[in-house]
Amino acid sequence: MEEAAAVEQSLEPKEIVRELDRYIIGQDEAKRSVAIALRNRWRRQQVPKDLREEIAPKNIIMIGPTGVGKTEISRRLAKLAQAPFLKIEASKFTEVGYVGRDVESMIRDLTELAVSMVRREEEHKIQDKARELAEERILELLLPHSPRRQSSPTSISSTETSPEQIHVDSTESTRERLRELLRRGKLDERIVEIDVADRSMPVLEIFSTAGFEEMNLNLREMLSGFMPKKNKKTRVKVPEAREILLEEESQKLVDMDKVTKLAIQRVEQSGIIFLDEIDKIASHEPTHGPDVSREGVQRDILPIVEGTRVMTKYGMVATDHILFIAAGAFYVAKPTDLIPELQGRFPIRVELKPLGKEEFIRILTEPQNALITQYVELMKTENLSLSFTKEAIGEIADIAVQINERTEDIGARRLYTIMEKLLDDISFDAPELSGQEVAIDADYVTTKLEEFVKDEDLSRYIL
Repeated sequence: MEEAAAVEQSLEPKEIVRELDRYIIGQDEAKRSVAIALRNRWRRQQVPKDLREEIAPKNIIMIGPTGVGKTEISRRLAKLAQAPFLKIEASKFTEVGYVGRDVESMIRDLTELAVSMVRREEEHKIQDKARELAEERILELLLPHSPRRQSSPTSISSTETSPEQIHVDSTESTRERLRELLRRGKLDERIVEIDVADRSMPVLEIFSTAGFEEMNLNLREMLSGFMPKKNKKTRVKVPEAREILLEEESQKLVDMDKVTKLAIQRVEQSGIIFLDEIDKIASHEPTHGPDVSREGVQRDILPIVEGTRVMTKYGMVATDHILFIAAGAFYVAKPTDLIPELQGRFPIRVELKPLGKEEFIRILTEPQNALITQYVELMKTENLSLSFTKEAIGEIADIAVQINERTEDIGARRLYTIMEKLLDDISFDAPELSGQEVAIDADYVTTKLEEFVKDEDLSRYIL
């Protein structure tokens, strides 16, 4: 928790926006909103404790068509803050009493992610110690009758030091020479026999309605506590044995009680949940009787966003200070179609702009993970030098705009389909083109994609 707080403190809003600019083109208003929301978390930690608990997060609704950066902004924000992050579609939930996902499952999933995150961090801290212990266990397997285990010196009968013929009279210097050979990889072909835990469990399936998603897992854990743990012997090469033993030693050294406590704190204070497709559960038409996929789901989500306690297998988790970022295209429904109580819990509304030709050109070239850069680096693995002229990039962007206007507007995702179709032949023949230079110009783009641009049916189904 301290590490996450330190990261948030070090990032000022302008710095957050600059970091987001490295991966996301445009959408400055949305970037500003999430940067302020992240900074406010650090600010809340600095106010007096009695007031701190009263300051609620300023949840955000992002409004805009698909492919304009809603999910990417949230994902990159969570990565910057080193915060537990969960993306989930609101349309997956159903009202309590119907078959489907329970809204509380998103808190359980987020907690599971946080536990995994903190456990990895703790394992990294004790990695050197775990590696040493795993190495000692490998040496014990290779040198089973070392002096450390001998209680009587009467067995000493030879000074043979070859790792291929280790006798009970081996000295400490022999062990150290064996350690050196092990570290240099000279013993990687040796086969050792190790005990590994038999994790097989009886097949147990639970068919249930929403709210019982964890029953299968919990029953398995309960049964594993009653059933005696079994080990089985397996013969593996030294490198594989080292990995298995390293994992076992890491698990022994990590304090899972501490991990669980830190994970719950991180979820409660730094967790971010991205609720996509929020417009799909907005009641934009009057209905008669219960509406399973809309208003009922909103009323189930409401207490989670307002702040409640959710039971997870790691303990109770408070949702009062989790940051919720909702998003939707809102083509048919409007944010005002959400129930008033839920609207009130998302006070910040940001409209993301559709992407045009200039934005597509920048997306292709500017970000750290720009599409052009990705394809150039992929072809380098085949010893093929791939380049794009400025005119070719402009033509690709122009075609993306045309296809989006004629068919469904899927934003920047259209560039992925166009680039794959454009480079289809080159990607297939790349091994035979090794050592050559291939320059993509505007004529190549036009020739390759002209048929699909002109034929609206082909565009609809292929691009």
